[in-house]
Amino acid sequence: MSAAAHTTLAEVLGGYAPASQSETAELRRVRALASGENAWDRSTPLHLTASALIVHPPTRRVLLRWHPRQRAWLQVGGHADPHEELPLAIALREGAEETGLADLAPWPDAALVHLVIVPVAAGAAEPAHEHADLRFVLATATPEAVRPENPEARLRWASVAEARELTTEDNLRETLARVGRLLERRSPYVNAADNA
Repeated sequence: MSAAAHTTLAEVLGGYAPASQSETAELRRVRALASGENAWDRSTPLHLTASALIVHPPTRRVLLRWHPRQRAWLQVGGHADPHEELPLAIALREGAEETGLADLAPWPDAALVHLVIVPVAAGAAEPAHEHADLRFVLATATPEAVRPENPEARLRWASVAEARELTTEDNLRETLARVGRLLERRSPYVNAADNA
């Protein structure tokens, strides 16, 4: 695991610059949550989750996962396991578990790319609640090695534009827009189609 994966929650939040007034308000809520006992405790009405948009920078593609419960194409990620509290480490573990990719690494760096509070509808075993989702970008050099963790959790590589069409979540569209800008600025690869 990279040294960046050992960045604490306080360091992640301290280095984050919100992009809007609503995100500034959400950051205030998350900082208040983080100052409490266990911000990752999934039994509380608002708790932290960590997720990632996985990218293949040479082809500027992103990986989406089908979430059967939400019936939506989303990013990978989820809840902390007991005794976990390092956001990027949680996103890396979740990403590897959900995709089978063994080479995931923060890209272009370990910075938080998006912080968003999302409502979660009640399920059979839990009431409605909110996730304070900390979103990172992870890259793979082996996109062909992707394997879903189960048959219902399909995985799909797409361009950023295709991914924006596939998802129904406005907050993920914003994450995709941010990642798209990073890919455009940082990807050394130029598609052959771009030269046509």
